[in-house]
Amino acid sequence: MYGGEERPRAAARATTGAAARVQRWWQDARGRRHALDAGDRLMAPPSDAPRLRRDAEVNRRRLLAAAREVFRDRGLRATLDDVAHHAGLGVGTAYRHFRNKDALIDALFDDMLARVEEVTREGAEDPDAWRGLATHLERVAELQALDRGLREVLLGTGRPMPGESEFRYRIGRHVDLMVERAKAQGVLRPDAEPWDLMAIQLMVAAVTDRTGRPDLWRRYLHLLLDGLRAGPEPREPLPCGDLGEPPTPPGRGFFPRTEPSPPPSPPPSPSRSPSPRDGR
Repeated sequence: MYGGEERPRAAARATTGAAARVQRWWQDARGRRHALDAGDRLMAPPSDAPRLRRDAEVNRRRLLAAAREVFRDRGLRATLDDVAHHAGLGVGTAYRHFRNKDALIDALFDDMLARVEEVTREGAEDPDAWRGLATHLERVAELQALDRGLREVLLGTGRPMPGESEFRYRIGRHVDLMVERAKAQGVLRPDAEPWDLMAIQLMVAAVTDRTGRPDLWRRYLHLLLDGLRAGPEPREPLPCGDLGEPPTPPGRGFFPRTEPSPPPSPPPSPSRSPSPRDGR
């Protein structure tokens, strides 16, 4: 009797133990699955990442648009904080996109000068050499009058820009061609030089800076163009003779006559002196 009763109880204990082990295994499996799910949630990119990227790009564009307006009105002395406030963004947002004001100006540099190069190239390609020269001076002066930041870049009153020498070299080639063609067509006085066009831009820009009247430059550009144009009567020779080379010391506002050299290569690493052990 005793042995008969013990066997069912042993079987029940075994069944209970097996159930407990299955239950513990299930709980452990659920725990591992929850841990894996949590890890996947941590490793997976957040669902709003595309929206954050879009917001960052929108903010960058807002900063660039605001910078064009701020530098146009106040010149390159305006700060990155000024640009952020004008864009309606926090200063921290501005510094996340641009480490400082110089980085922001560099981002605008190509766009600013591309307009000037286009105007100059069109002037050099105009079949009517005088019209091309006069229109070039008028359009560049207009760009400068309306954009103080661009004026400071072109006239060299701001900091040097990356690629500035190459840009001035490209512009200088168009100006040389403009002057050469105008002389060949007999519409430009023979003693005029390409440097004279840059000096005229300096003079005209000074009118805007000194008077604050954005259209007054047109009067003085007209007077200067009359002085450049060849006439039927002989002209008094210009003083200072043939300019030939830029003034000394050469200002950044004038065009280089030679193609800028590539940046120098880094110096070679110093060679190690031979050691007595090298021969062993």
